[in-house]
Amino acid sequence: MSDDNRNREVKFHLWGWILFLVCAGFFIASSIESNNILSLVGSIIFLIACLVFIVPLLIRKKVR
Repeated sequence: MSDDNRNREVKFHLWGWILFLVCAGFFIASSIESNNILSLVGSIIFLIACLVFIVPLLIRKKVR
């Protein structure tokens, strides 16, 4: 795979994870509004998981 295609793929992955972070934010806001602790905990875990998946993409991008 060429470097140009690889960079493009990484950008798409990064944008996809950013959209997941936005969704996590809305899930957190919704669970706070409805006073649903279980949903809040699940949403926070989802947010943390998304961040864990973003870290390797950002580290790889800085190395190149």
